[in-house]
Amino acid sequence: MPFPKPLTPLSDGTPILARALSCIHAEFGADPVNIVVGFQLERIIEAFPDEQFVYNDQYDVTNTSKSLLRALQAVPRKNGVLWFNGDVVFDETLLPRIRHFIMEEQSFVAVNTASVSDEEVKYTVDELGFIDSLSKVVDSNVALGEAVGINYVSPRNKEKLIRMLKKVDDNDYFERGIEKAIQLGDSNYLPVDISRFGMGAMEVDFQEDLARANAALDANSR
Repeated sequence: MPFPKPLTPLSDGTPILARALSCIHAEFGADPVNIVVGFQLERIIEAFPDEQFVYNDQYDVTNTSKSLLRALQAVPRKNGVLWFNGDVVFDETLLPRIRHFIMEEQSFVAVNTASVSDEEVKYTVDELGFIDSLSKVVDSNVALGEAVGINYVSPRNKEKLIRMLKKVDDNDYFERGIEKAIQLGDSNYLPVDISRFGMGAMEVDFQEDLARANAALDANSR
């Protein structure tokens, strides 16, 4: 039976999502975190009974744009939203270092400038240093780095992002909604380079990704 990626155990036995939630609660408090569920939702809910859940009933025919849309709609309009891909392993010191962007209500996309892969979501910036393109089709020769799956939208930018997520295609990644909001103007997303924070952050898609994440965690713990 296929296994939900967020429940993939790291080398110490802790599931990827459990480690992320532990870091989030340590930095932001004990309030429940919204988790978007779909595939094998019962296993996710059983694993994290103290959290809150947002159901994407079309998870099998839509992409991350529609999952994020549901997540944003579940949050009060006055609140900004920090979100993570459920398969991201990140340095435990990262959240304290990006907290001030949230406190200043500066929308951002966490990026890794040490790697630019054709298969990943890449970005470029405008003359002020804000993101102006964000997608997998950005030319790797001009891209400055790649998105790592940790993002924040401020209260001021959230409604516009919701509108764009409604308009993008069902099979689009959520970054398409961010890019369209940027193109309309008045939505500034800062690229926050986390590659200098210890192990940074890495998305676990394949077995080799998991091996790299475990090696980085082991190195960090020494």
